Amino acid sequence: MKIVIIGGGKLGYYIAEAMLDRDYEVKLIEKDRARCNQLAELLDAEVIHGDGTEIEILSDAMSGKVECLIAVTGRDQDNLVAAQLAAKRFQVKKVIARANNPRNLEALRKLGITHVVSSTEIITKLIEQEVESASGRLVATLNRGRAAICELLVTKNSKVAGVSLKDIILPKFSLIISILRNDELLIPQGDTVFTAGDEVVAICMGDSQRKLIKLFENK
Repeated sequence: MKIVIIGGGKLGYYIAEAMLDRDYEVKLIEKDRARCNQLAELLDAEVIHGDGTEIEILSDAMSGKVECLIAVTGRDQDNLVAAQLAAKRFQVKKVIARANNPRNLEALRKLGITHVVSSTEIITKLIEQEVESASGRLVATLNRGRAAICELLVTKNSKVAGVSLKDIILPKFSLIISILRNDELLIPQGDTVFTAGDEVVAICMGDSQRKLIKLFENK
């Protein structure tokens, strides 16, 4: 699968890393030249310096068939323009846009961007559900808030510390997709043992968000 990511911030970088680990072909567009140079050293991917809302830059990135475009810059208007160009001009089947301001969620959806993610929206939902935990936070929402990408921290007192993945009963509709350990990205296997300091990324749906965060809390 060929994927184009617009925005080389922390989220764009982690998405690129995760996709590369799954053997996807990734191109990343970033405005800041210094950040481009840094990303080119960190990622085994083509990093393009430019504005992802410009047709010439997008055309360069769209060479060959691109199945997915992900716009995760810090500006909602840029994400909207890039997403619309990808969908309407380049006929990309799956387009995902980040909404930094939750007030823009409905506007983005009404303009035809069906896959809109917002970390603020899912955090608000968790507060309403009275879910509070220092061990976990929400990175983004998926499928109009029905699913979420969670980031979980393993402390030395966490219930999962020293326990292998195969020995943990994960909540239904949750999946652990990566572990960041000492700046090294790991794709967990059944025999992977959680250790203090691990930053775990998981995808959750529905009530599994709250249950998974509780699973990673201290004993």
